[in-house]
Amino acid sequence: MEDLLSLIIYIGIYIYMSYALQTIANKTNTSNGWLAWIPIANIYLMCKIAGKPGWWLVLFIIPLVNIVITILVWMEIAKARGKEGWLGLLMLIPVVNFIIPGYLAFTD
Repeated sequence: MEDLLSLIIYIGIYIYMSYALQTIANKTNTSNGWLAWIPIANIYLMCKIAGKPGWWLVLFIIPLVNIVITILVWMEIAKARGKEGWLGLLMLIPVVNFIIPGYLAFTD
């Protein structure tokens, strides 16, 4: 029963994050927003929204480097949405890292 509940929660979070990323892509006029629904391809899409080259996807694989790259990419995504770049730093904080994509996707 616990495994089923965990699976449902995981699927819900995945749907929310994918939809938020696709909405951000649409609002920033980034092509192929549907990539938000495909694992690994969604990281490529994040790089494209942030204006970073696609090869940055490789940097997400390197331990510790991926933390820095995640912050940099989310800072640029926030700027692309016309928000303050420091919002990318909040992606390090548990629970808040689920709120920030929604904020960037669903606000004007």
